Formats: sequence, C-alpha cells, structure tokens
Amino acid sequence: MTFANVNVVCPLPSYPQWLQPRRFDHRQVDLDYTLPDVNVQYVEFPAIPLVTRAVNGKVCARYLLDLIGSLAPDLILNYWLYPQGYAAVEVGTKLGIPTIVGAIGTDLNAIAGPVTRFFTRLTVHRATAVVTKSHHLRLRAIRLGAEPRRVHAVLNGCDTTIFRVSDRFQARSELNISTAEQLIVYVGRLELAKGLLELVEAVATLRRRNRRVHLALVGDGPGHANIGKRAEALGVIEHVRFVHSETAQGVSRWLAAANLLALPSYAEGCPNVVLEAVCCGRPVVATNVGGIPEIVNEQCAVLIPPHDVAALTAALESALNRDWDERTIARQFGRSWEDMARELYGICHSVLPARPAHAQSRSASAKRA
Repeated sequence: MTFANVNVVCPLPSYPQWLQPRRFDHRQVDLDYTLPDVNVQYVEFPAIPLVTRAVNGKVCARYLLDLIGSLAPDLILNYWLYPQGYAAVEVGTKLGIPTIVGAIGTDLNAIAGPVTRFFTRLTVHRATAVVTKSHHLRLRAIRLGAEPRRVHAVLNGCDTTIFRVSDRFQARSELNISTAEQLIVYVGRLELAKGLLELVEAVATLRRRNRRVHLALVGDGPGHANIGKRAEALGVIEHVRFVHSETAQGVSRWLAAANLLALPSYAEGCPNVVLEAVCCGRPVVATNVGGIPEIVNEQCAVLIPPHDVAALTAALESALNRDWDERTIARQFGRSWEDMARELYGICHSVLPARPAHAQSRSASAKRA
C-alpha cells in the first residue's frame, strides 16, 4: 500500500582520505544503492573528525537546502538526530515546511559529547514533531527538552512473509548444522557494546557442563578480532561460528536453525532482530534495556541486566532447557511494517497545515474525475 510519494535524500559526511574517523564506526556507503520506484539522491558534505563537529549540522543544511527546495516537499522526515536531524530542521525552517525528526537508538542513548548533546537538544526542541523507536527513547527525548505532546513512540514492524515459523531441521540441513547442537544465535553488528564478550564467556561456562552448546555470530563489525581472541583464550573458538552479514532471508534461516536468540546489549532502541526472532517462534535471551521490555514478555523471552555474565549464563541455560512452544511465541508479536507505516503516516499528516476548504473540494473533485 502506498501512503505518500517519497523522495529520499541521504546526507553523508565526507572525510579526508588522510583523516578518517577513529573514535566511531564510520561505514562507507554504496552511493549506487537505490530503491524500487523511489527517487534516491546522495549528498556528501565536508567534515573533519572532532574539528567540525560543532558546525556539521549547519554545513549539512547548506548542502541540502537547494536540493530539498527543488523537490517542493510537503514535509521533511528525518532519522538520526545530529548532524542530519539538525540540518533537516534548519532546512525545514528556511523553507517554511514542517519537519519530523526520528531517533533510532544510539543518537539518544549514546550522545557523543557535550557539543553533540547541545545540538541534539536544539533539534528535538525545534522540530515540529519527534518520532522514537520505543517509549524508552521517547522519555529520553522529553528529558532533552522536546515537548511531550510532540514526541511519539512508533515501534518497528516485521516482515512476516520472511520471518515466520519454519522447520528447524530443514534450516540446519541447509546450513550444515548438526541436529544435536543447542545453537545460540546472535544477529547484528559485531560491536563490544552488544555484550558479545560477555556472551562468549557465558557460552564457555555453559560448555563446561553441556558440550552440545554452540554459538553463531551473524554479522560483521569492528569487534570481530577481540571477540575471536576472547573465544580462543577461553578454549571455545572451535564452537563459535562467525557468519558474514546476511540478507533478510539468510537471517530468517539462521533464526529457524537456532534454539534461541541472544542479544546482551548495553543499550538498545527497538531492535528488529528481537521482533524477527519472535515471529520465527524462537525465544530470546536479552538485556532489559531500551525498548526491549516493550516488545517481549515471559512467554517469549528471558530478560537480564546488562554486563552480568553470571545472569546471562543462567538465563541461557534456563532458556535452552525450557520446553518452548514456537507457535505461542510467534503469536506474541503481530505488528507488520504496514502497521508501522500507517501509524507514522498519521503523525506526518497531523503536522501538515490545514488546507483551505476550497482546495479540499477541488482535490476531491479531481479524485472523482
């Protein structure tokens, strides 16, 4: 279902080749990537790590203004608060159109220093509306200065045509995994803040009393080497699979093969992989951070505090030994991407200026014609 005509403008910081960011994970973007039936344009703006942080938002806005003005949008919808969200608000103000900014997690959970915090606060305060991925993030935005009535939590959806209950034995056959294994799967960026060193330690402890336990880490990221070293030091490297990032279909196959999904993150927004695991009928062991407690319950998950290896070990062991009903798990979450889109569209429509009655009449006549 189509709710609106969308033009995608993707602003990207462009750093000098000789001075790339080191304090955060800067990923190169495929500038040739497009979406079916959607106009996608990439705009690069110059930046220098740390040096230009205070002006990145204004520079980004300057590079966006003419392009967005030429598209003549009814509103601007942005995700990621600084510098792109700040730039979106600047452009929207200059063009006289409403701007909705969205927070997806790290941009509120792990704000990079006082400069970014200052401009993030300005962004959520000046935006026409703020959309967050969880109620937890909504409260963070309000604490930063956003008016509560203008902040809306819109939880993610899931593609249930891909993520659904599937045969575990068939998935394991396709992935060459023994049916005797008790397989713990993690899906996501390999970052230490995802609690992956703690996860490896927990698996090592479990294997001392249950040799059937194995771990698969599906994804890529800067923590790969450190995670591998820890697994080797603990003597479990042969029982930890490192799997490169997968397509949605590939992720669904790994979830189908799994006994459970583990996500021991230190912070989260509304992690898609938890929703996907539940739709696949797989239980989740995760930390009780961010929006995770909002999307699972005791029928499908075991939640623990972050940074706690002993609690993680006990939760994994309990979940592996519990007799879960995959159909009951899958029924816990029934929110599709279309449900999310409909809710978001309602928020977008609510911030548009009221149209004169005669304009609405002409529009209705044109539709009837």
